[in-house]
Amino acid sequence: MKRASAYWVERLKLEPHPEGGFFKETYRSLLTTTLGQFPSERNISTGIYFLLTAENFSAFHRIKSDEMWHFYAGDPLSIYVIHENGNEECITLGLDLDKGEVPQAVVSANSWFATEVKDGGDYGLVGCTVAPGFDFEDFEMANRDLLVEQFPLHKDLIIALTRV
Repeated sequence: MKRASAYWVERLKLEPHPEGGFFKETYRSLLTTTLGQFPSERNISTGIYFLLTAENFSAFHRIKSDEMWHFYAGDPLSIYVIHENGNEECITLGLDLDKGEVPQAVVSANSWFATEVKDGGDYGLVGCTVAPGFDFEDFEMANRDLLVEQFPLHKDLIIALTRV
């Protein structure tokens, strides 16, 4: 029998994402804007499907826009956020509200964040909406040593969820 995650990758035509997992852009607003913190014009909003499996994780990275996560299928995801002030937050994205899971969550612009399938899970399928729209020019993959130097209290988490 085919794994459920393989079904979603095949049916939604997902491709490997540089931070880990699989994705497909599903929306890019035709409206654009120019804002001071961005080096060039940005689409107002973008959206993707994003899938993680137990065998991989989304490594710590940050973007210059807010990112809203929407849970669709599978197992809950843990989103680890290190805010600009150094505070850490773990958001559990899922549908079991009685266990503290939320079906939607926002990661604020410029926060470092990483995601993995919650303990014992197989995969999680979510959507991510970014506003102003995502552009790889605004994407920064974390350097493990530099992030640990900046946030030593979160060393173990950073080491576990970075690749270099």
